[in-house]
Amino acid sequence: MNLPLAITLGDPAGIGPEIIAKAFLQAPDDMTGCFVAGDVALLRRACHVVAPDVALPVVVIDTPDEALAAPPRCVPVLQVLVEGAEPVPFGQVSALAGRLAGESVVWAARAALRGEVAGMVTAPLHKEALSAAGAPFNAFPGHTELLQAEAARHLGLPVAQVPVRMMLANDELRTVLVSIHVSLREAMEMVTSGNILDTLRIAHRSVGAALQRPPRIAVAGLNPHAGEGGLFGREEIEHIAPAVAAARAEGIDAHGPFAPDTVFMRARHAPPAHPGEFDVVVAMYHDQGLIPVKYLGVEQGVNVTLGLPFVRTSPDHGTAFDIAGTGRADAASLLAAVRMARRLAGAAD
Repeated sequence: MNLPLAITLGDPAGIGPEIIAKAFLQAPDDMTGCFVAGDVALLRRACHVVAPDVALPVVVIDTPDEALAAPPRCVPVLQVLVEGAEPVPFGQVSALAGRLAGESVVWAARAALRGEVAGMVTAPLHKEALSAAGAPFNAFPGHTELLQAEAARHLGLPVAQVPVRMMLANDELRTVLVSIHVSLREAMEMVTSGNILDTLRIAHRSVGAALQRPPRIAVAGLNPHAGEGGLFGREEIEHIAPAVAAARAEGIDAHGPFAPDTVFMRARHAPPAHPGEFDVVVAMYHDQGLIPVKYLGVEQGVNVTLGLPFVRTSPDHGTAFDIAGTGRADAASLLAAVRMARRLAGAAD
């Protein structure tokens, strides 16, 4: 990559700044060319938390490209937030913390859309704090919807014309979700042929670009046993199967719907004993797709937003308010997200 990667601050009351500091300390090679879009004082506090007896300097940069020349085991920070903000207490939901996290994300998204960075890796934010921050952040349930809105604004399109999907991935399993941050009742209403076909197209295009070949896609059913021929629900017959057929007619290697309690095991890639039958599973709702990936190991999971005109990845865990400020947070998932962002940015090039 000839461009740096931007890492957003995350909610400063949570572990985001700490895992960023720990990543720069523990894996300098992985973090070469990365910088933090955030606040200098908050990163200095995080460095002191994770390495009180080790020199981990914060280097202030003025432009993203300066991160490419930053020395190892320091934290390059571009001050994108208003300086002089009052300290944010650890482990507490606050409007200020939500606003700081949201502003960091917006800055990085716009930098990516302008072509100033190769992509962005987002540290965890707290959805309640983001909502408490007020307009414009309270209009978005989380990162995915906020980034979708920024992309639509940049492209001059309605949000509905920039469909995005969440993919959670590790070395053994990938899942792409038809619906994201909505109630289970709403998620069921979103199981339509159109939404599923859009998801299959996005998964085919995005996962295929990363693999450099057409992906084999499995589609999970919504109901137990994938509806058992209509005995336990008709969504598979009326919506999911027609979407799979339409996708196959477009040349997409999609299969299903399969029983959701077994399809993830079939797709799990754990060679040599268990090579996966599929490259990715399209799941009908949030928990259906995320539980299997997270069960395999939160520390290696990466959240990827598909359908954006730039690369965005994230750790697959939250703000962990209960351990914020202790220095105990594990940076493994953030490092996995950085490595994934590099691969995706390289594939895009």
